[in-house]
Amino acid sequence: MAGYGFGLVLHPTRDVSEVVGIVDRWAARHGRTLAVRSADRHRVPSSVQPVPADELAARCDALISIGGDGTMLGALRAAVRTPKPVLGVHLGRLGFLVEVDPPELPGALDRLATGDFTVESHACLSCEVCGDDVVAFNDVALVRRPGSGFVTVTLSVDGRRYGYYRCDALVVATPTGSTAYSYAAGGPLVSPATHAVVVTPSAPMAGISRSVVLSPDETIHLELRPDSAAVTVEMDGLVIREAATEGSVRVRYVRDAGQVVRLDPNRYQERNQIKLSLLDLPLLPEQLRELLPEQLRDQFDRRRMRPPR
Repeated sequence: MAGYGFGLVLHPTRDVSEVVGIVDRWAARHGRTLAVRSADRHRVPSSVQPVPADELAARCDALISIGGDGTMLGALRAAVRTPKPVLGVHLGRLGFLVEVDPPELPGALDRLATGDFTVESHACLSCEVCGDDVVAFNDVALVRRPGSGFVTVTLSVDGRRYGYYRCDALVVATPTGSTAYSYAAGGPLVSPATHAVVVTPSAPMAGISRSVVLSPDETIHLELRPDSAAVTVEMDGLVIREAATEGSVRVRYVRDAGQVVRLDPNRYQERNQIKLSLLDLPLLPEQLRELLPEQLRDQFDRRRMRPPR
C-alpha cells in the first residue's frame, strides 16, 4: 500500500469541481490523502496527488467514482487487477451502480473511512479481442458499421460450434450489463444475484435469433465469418477496435472482479426496482416524478433546481 487514502475517478467531461471540493475538504479535516490519475491533475486542487493511471487502484485504499454508471465501470476496470471498494457519487440521470448523491457524501466518506459499509461483488468478462486482452463489467458488443452489411459470426461454447448470427449487433453481457445494451436489443433482465452470461443479437436477420443464456463456467468464442461486414468492437460502450474484417472474440466470465460500496443495501434494491419498472414506461420525467417515493422525489427536485453552470 503506497499510502493514499482515496483515489478519485472523474467523469471525463462533466464539471465535477463541486463534488471534488466536498471530498477535498473532508480529507483535509480528517487527515486523509487523495490521489487522481495524472491526466486529471488539472481538474482537482493541488492537494490531490497525481499518479499514473495504471497505479491508482493499487496505491489507494478505495476509489471514489464521480459521475454516473459509465464512470463507475471505468473505476471498476481500473481496479480489476487489485480489486478495491468503489463508492459511486451520482451525477448522472439513471444509475444502477452509483450509491450516493453529493449532499450525502460527507457522511458516506465517514463510513467509507471506518469500514462501515458492505461490498457488492461484481463479475466481469475477460476477453481476448483479435489478440488483445480487455475487460468489461457490462458487455462486449460486435456492431456493424452503418451501410456496410451485417455482423456475421459463428458461436462456439467450450470448443463446440453451436450456430451462427447474422444481425446488426451481437452483445455479450454480464448480469449487471443485462439492463443496458442487451436489454435494449431485446434480451432478458438477469438478477445481479445470478452468475450467467447473456448473448443477445440486435435486429437478427438469420441464424440464432433469440438470447442465449450460458453458464459462467463456459468459454464463449465468436469468430467473424468471411462474409461478415466490417465490425466495430465495443467494451462497456467504448470502442476498442474499428473496422475489423477478420478475427475472433473469446469471452470468459470472472467472478468477484469488482467491489461496489453499498451503505444501505435495502435502499439500493428499492431504488433499482423503481428504475427497472420505469424502463418500459413511455412517460415524461414530470410524470415519472409522481411514481417516486418522497425521499427520491425530493432528490429529483433538488437536482432540477440547480442553476446551470
